[in-house]
Amino acid sequence: MSHSPIQAYNLAAIADYCGAILKTQNPDKLIQGLAAVDLAQAHELSYIRGGQYQKFLTSTQAGALILTADLAANYAGDCLIHPDPYLAYAQVVSLFYPKKSLTSGIHPTAILESGVTIAEGVHIGAYVVIGAGTEIAANVIIGAHSVIGAECRIGADSLLHPNVTLADQTEVGERCIIHSGAVLGADGFGFTPQRDGSWYKIPQVGRVVLGNEVEIGANTTIDRAALGVTRIGDGVKLDNLIQVGHNTEIGAYTAVAACTAIAGSAKIGRFCRIAGMCAIGGHLEITDHVTITATSMVTHSIHHAGVYSAGTTIQENSQWRKNAVRFHQLDKMARRLVELEKQIAALQPKN
Repeated sequence: MSHSPIQAYNLAAIADYCGAILKTQNPDKLIQGLAAVDLAQAHELSYIRGGQYQKFLTSTQAGALILTADLAANYAGDCLIHPDPYLAYAQVVSLFYPKKSLTSGIHPTAILESGVTIAEGVHIGAYVVIGAGTEIAANVIIGAHSVIGAECRIGADSLLHPNVTLADQTEVGERCIIHSGAVLGADGFGFTPQRDGSWYKIPQVGRVVLGNEVEIGANTTIDRAALGVTRIGDGVKLDNLIQVGHNTEIGAYTAVAACTAIAGSAKIGRFCRIAGMCAIGGHLEITDHVTITATSMVTHSIHHAGVYSAGTTIQENSQWRKNAVRFHQLDKMARRLVELEKQIAALQPKN
């Protein structure tokens, strides 16, 4: 993506592109870019979807805003009315900042082993290494210094940014995006103790399979299965710095935020939302349509859709120290409470 828009668009064209209703006296007004609502100038477009940013309705200098109908009713300036301003904004960003196009071809420094098949329109960058028997479908882009193992499959229109690693037999679906530093197919963490206390490494002979339209963030790791498949479903979005353990399954259209760790053989359902820095134990199941809030530790299966939380929120250190002391006293206090209840019950008059 380039850092400056390719061209300007008038309000009528922008509204048509994102399916918004235009409220203006001047549909030909030119917009030359996008900016945050508190920084936007007269030639720029911004959006407000509610919350604390409503205060900028009276102070923004933006040339136009994308608003819900309720907010637009109280706004005197030019606006595009849309039920989901954030979605409309995202669509308009794609209009102003189209994807960078690369010419197809194989850089002369790339190394391709025997039996690699490459379809039309593929771009392979500098110093890429591709193992024997790998198949690359049409219009794939593989960034510089990426390493693709043997017998991998990469589906059409997928984008691998520079320095991506796919271990042997990794399968990537169509229209996927994998960001720099991601490693798919490294060995799972499998060891068994021996009598002398040392560890015997369990061979990891499975693979990783991604569905279509999956996005993998920078420096995220997905381990190959010990046996079988570590499977990431269609439309899954994984943020940066996520660990996905061996034999894990993540259902379609689930999104996981940064720094979450998912242990091996976990099964996560479809349409789940997992916030940042969560820890999900191994060999458990999470059903569809579950939301897990930030920093939660999931230690048992979740069988019903809903919102789940764990952990404690931040507070002043002095108060936290007092609460920490009370936490260690909870069992003793509970036993005393039970005893007091028994004594009170004994004092009650008997009928």
